[in-house]
Amino acid sequence: MRFRNIFGYLLGFAVFVLLIPLLMWMASGCVIQGVLWLICPLITAPVGMALSVWSIVHMKRVGKGNPMDAFNHEIAPRTKHLMTDGPYKNCRNPMLLGVFIYYAGIVVCLHTWQAAAIFASFFAIMAVQVSREEKRLENDFGDAYRDYKKKTRRLIPFVW
Repeated sequence: MRFRNIFGYLLGFAVFVLLIPLLMWMASGCVIQGVLWLICPLITAPVGMALSVWSIVHMKRVGKGNPMDAFNHEIAPRTKHLMTDGPYKNCRNPMLLGVFIYYAGIVVCLHTWQAAAIFASFFAIMAVQVSREEKRLENDFGDAYRDYKKKTRRLIPFVW
């Protein structure tokens, strides 16, 4: 069980923090567009990563599970309790929001259509993943999750 937890966290870190930004950079020709463009990711990276880490810690402590559930395949043990407070109070997917904030800074830094295309592709894939995950959460938590869904935005607090 502990191995699955560690594996899930390492896999998530490798894919979301390292691999996708590396793909953006490589697709952009391995060039950063200047020193001023570095300011944005220096702000968005810590903010996005902090939100994601807070969400993961909250999920482990309150939800008693892990975030890694890839297209209905349990990579690490799923949450046992519905989380509606902390980072999940105003956003049903704060971990993903944190990743998007991080990636948005990278797109600005690289300033290329290739990086933006990878970001858009990732966004589309995650939209499908979130829809599937929400169906599973409705099955797991029933009316409590449906009520939470009515009160809380999917990704961007107070907007979407």
